[in-house]
Amino acid sequence: MHRTVALVRPVQSTFELGCAVEVFGTPRPGVPRYYDFEVCAETPGPVPTTAGYAITVSRDLSALACADTVIIPGWSPVEAPLSPGIRRALLESHERGARLVTICSGVFALARTGLLDGRSATTHWARAAQLAREFPRVRVEPDRLYVDHGDIATSAGAGAGIDLCLHLVRKDHGAAHAALIARHMVLPPHREGGQTQYAPTAPTQDALDGLLAWADARLETPLSVADLAARLNVSPRTLARRFADQLGTSPGAWLLSRRVDRARTLLEETDLPVEAIATRVGLASAVNLRRRFRAQVGTTPGAYRRAFRY
Repeated sequence: MHRTVALVRPVQSTFELGCAVEVFGTPRPGVPRYYDFEVCAETPGPVPTTAGYAITVSRDLSALACADTVIIPGWSPVEAPLSPGIRRALLESHERGARLVTICSGVFALARTGLLDGRSATTHWARAAQLAREFPRVRVEPDRLYVDHGDIATSAGAGAGIDLCLHLVRKDHGAAHAALIARHMVLPPHREGGQTQYAPTAPTQDALDGLLAWADARLETPLSVADLAARLNVSPRTLARRFADQLGTSPGAWLLSRRVDRARTLLEETDLPVEAIATRVGLASAVNLRRRFRAQVGTTPGAYRRAFRY
């Protein structure tokens, strides 16, 4: 069981903490549990929240000593310094190999450890300039939903924390399991970290007149951007503008991402050969699938299947 611990402090944001709880700590019928989730604070006891009520936290910083993932779900006020105890606990967690994750303003706490120096990171767009000003050695990327370095990951504000948490589940246990959690949360299964922060948090079928669901059901066909435009009876240029405005990406990039996502699911859940999977997701050949898959996922279909089959 993967031990995931959220570090909270007064005044704790209920939403940022809720992002982690919903993805890592909420039991759901029919969904396998791979995470053991708990919450800790430097001083156990009642912790005030932004919602006006207090939460009771029983664990202290010793909970971080055996965590596989440490989450900082916000840091308010962002100017608050790190206590020596918290700084030491975070550095020791990283040193022994724990994954450190921040949601929204939590990046300010992590930046104070020095672990982000020379690295890229993101936060809520309204705080990006402040983060860059206070920590000039951090490469702030204000247009990213999340940035994942493997050992350290940061997310933008609010709903982007859910995107990052689902991304981590996808890395740990595969696209199918992450999609199952997303379905229970009534969320879209995947938004890439590079998607703009200004994109809607949960685009619906109505956002593009049902086009996304229509295309999803036809991924095995040689579907093109021109076909998508024709479905809506608009020009490819108009379609590109609508995708950019409503999804923060291009039609071609979205279509390719969905094909690769479908391939990941088939690699995880079936024994189909790579050539057959390439055909089923509309990428025509195993050579094309391998090239596209490596570009998006960073590994080969075969290696991915070996890593995520259960």
